[in-house]
Amino acid sequence: MGFNLRGAIMANIHGHSEQEVEATIVDAIQNGEEKMLPGLGVMFEVYWKEANEEQKNELCDMISKGLQ
Repeated sequence: MGFNLRGAIMANIHGHSEQEVEATIVDAIQNGEEKMLPGLGVMFEVYWKEANEEQKNELCDMISKGLQ
């Protein structure tokens, strides 16, 4: 039986306020710890599922430009 990392992360951040989500993101980026990457990935997935096509396109454009 495997460990459901996505589910554990969702349970850990469920109900977080906008300020708590921002603090988590800023902390993960500032500390640069690899162990925070799965959590950021789950947050990205949540955003992607909630975003409309225009928001998705803007995000992909920003990421693409940032990778150049």
